[in-house]
Amino acid sequence: MNNHLPTYRRQQGMSQHDLARRLGVSRQTIISIEKGKYNPSLPLALHLARIFETEVEQLFQLEEKDIKS
Repeated sequence: MNNHLPTYRRQQGMSQHDLARRLGVSRQTIISIEKGKYNPSLPLALHLARIFETEVEQLFQLEEKDIKS
């Protein structure tokens, strides 16, 4: 999955720690999401989209290899 979370976070001048605190998760969770090691749950993805005033699809996009027929 491609994620644009680091870009959105930096555009807002927000640190990983700030975002983690706002979401109620650990900084390690944010790091893992940004590195693609962890895909956020739907509620977490929706909360992220709300924070950045965008749609989930703008933050996270499936790669062709992630789509199973």
